[in-house]
Amino acid sequence: MRRGGVRTFALELARGPGGAYRGGERLCGRVLLEATAPLRVRALEVAARGGAATHWLEGRSVGVNAVSSDFAAAETYLRRRQQLIRGAGFESRSAPPCRIKAAPTQVAKSLAGLASAPACAEWIRVLRLPGLYLAPPRRGFEARVRVSRVRIPSKMLFHKVKAFVVQLDREGADSVFSGGQAVAGRVLLELTGPARVGALRLRARGRAHVHWTESRSTGSSTAYTQSYSERVEVLSHSATLLAPDTGETTTLPAGRHEFPFSFQLPPTLVTSFEGKHGSVRYSIKATLHRPWVPARRARKVFTVIEPVDINTPALLAPQAGAREKVARSWYSNHGLVSLSAKIDRKGYTPGEVIPVFAEIDNGSTRSVLPRAVVVQTQTFMARGARKQKRTVVASLSGEPVGPGRRALWQGRALRIPPVGPSILHCRVLHVDYALKVCVDIPGTSKLLLELPLVIGTVPLHPFGSRSSSVGSHTSFLLDWGLGTLPERPEAPPEYSEVVDNVAATGQSPFPLLRDSNMSLESPFFAYIQEFRYRPPPLYSEEDPNPPSEAMRPRCMTC
Repeated sequence: MRRGGVRTFALELARGPGGAYRGGERLCGRVLLEATAPLRVRALEVAARGGAATHWLEGRSVGVNAVSSDFAAAETYLRRRQQLIRGAGFESRSAPPCRIKAAPTQVAKSLAGLASAPACAEWIRVLRLPGLYLAPPRRGFEARVRVSRVRIPSKMLFHKVKAFVVQLDREGADSVFSGGQAVAGRVLLELTGPARVGALRLRARGRAHVHWTESRSTGSSTAYTQSYSERVEVLSHSATLLAPDTGETTTLPAGRHEFPFSFQLPPTLVTSFEGKHGSVRYSIKATLHRPWVPARRARKVFTVIEPVDINTPALLAPQAGAREKVARSWYSNHGLVSLSAKIDRKGYTPGEVIPVFAEIDNGSTRSVLPRAVVVQTQTFMARGARKQKRTVVASLSGEPVGPGRRALWQGRALRIPPVGPSILHCRVLHVDYALKVCVDIPGTSKLLLELPLVIGTVPLHPFGSRSSSVGSHTSFLLDWGLGTLPERPEAPPEYSEVVDNVAATGQSPFPLLRDSNMSLESPFFAYIQEFRYRPPPLYSEEDPNPPSEAMRPRCMTC
């Protein structure tokens, strides 16, 4: 078609340039052609296209060299093509130049009927938009049809869904679970009108994920970044809450719809955790599938705390250690500084007080300062590499110890703040605690003594593990000089001192039953005299009362 005889060639839509359309609707419009002279037309075609495209540039520096990366992506959502004039064109020689306005309902005829049309003609064609795959919510979609634009607001896609949320039966502070418990709740769907639903699916997931990067240099002008990442699935559960029997769609009426769900957690899980280079997260996600509409999703996060019981012999055992260091300054020695510390057990819970027993012997010529801190160590593991992050969660400072002086801490209190429990059984991350007692020495590195700790969730039971805790606590006090044994074992009491005259003569302090035929199904009462004597001495491999030199046996050769 020659441009010399064309005065106007435009495309108009029935709803105007700013009209909005939805998936499945008809797009109506017309092509306007105004000619100044007779024309030979081979074909006239209309095409509708819709797509999304992204493009950006990133510049990076590798040593002294600069590298620019180009990123681009495109995706097509709509593509329709229609020919208004097909095959061999037609020629109109006798009609003068003109412009004809066609009625809005006029439809172009076949090629045979167009042969006698005037040189200025107007055709109206009807296009039907297929089901569009639109952009995510809160974004608009644009489809370009040559010279016009179709914009579909995202709010029109979800106008029937008023609310879509996941709710748990245990909300707020009670939404904390542990391994083996049941998680129950419901998915709430509120519609403003009837809506077709394909399926409603639920998925619960727990994941431990770590990620960090390390920059390394292999020369003066070469540098690269190494990325470490690892992921472990600790919980995976899927369920279908709504699915049509025929496999197609079902229509839900307007109103409020609730879909209950319940599932059992595995017996062993990992405590929820948020760190700098990793995390352990648990969530429940519901997905609503509807025809011709993008899937709608709702997410609910819940917390898991794995119980750590400190009432075990391993966590009730005392922890102790001793270190010493020579204070040096340049090439001269200033003396020896020694440190010994001990705590009554290894396991504690947040809010408890750690009594710290320590002895600092300053044999140097300078004053030293003792301190005690509780340190949390986060260890992240991926691809055989490790990344650690240490944080001080509690601290305690003592008084300076002068030269040639000695200081003794007899149970200095160090309170544990609200912190997360220890994580010891995860493949990609660990959370450990330690009590570090250190002595700051001027002019040299500090003297450090580290005692391991385990922060649990089950507090110490007053009567739990009595055999291990009582014996260990007594030996702990004896080692630090806070308790003493009797000089001589106390002889057992006489029988007459324990049993009074009434019990000795066989008279019971309780009156006898008057009816001898009464059934003896009632509980029995026992009369036990209370003993207020010293318990038997503790077992010790060393005799606390050794025999004198005169009574000690001699060997045959002496």
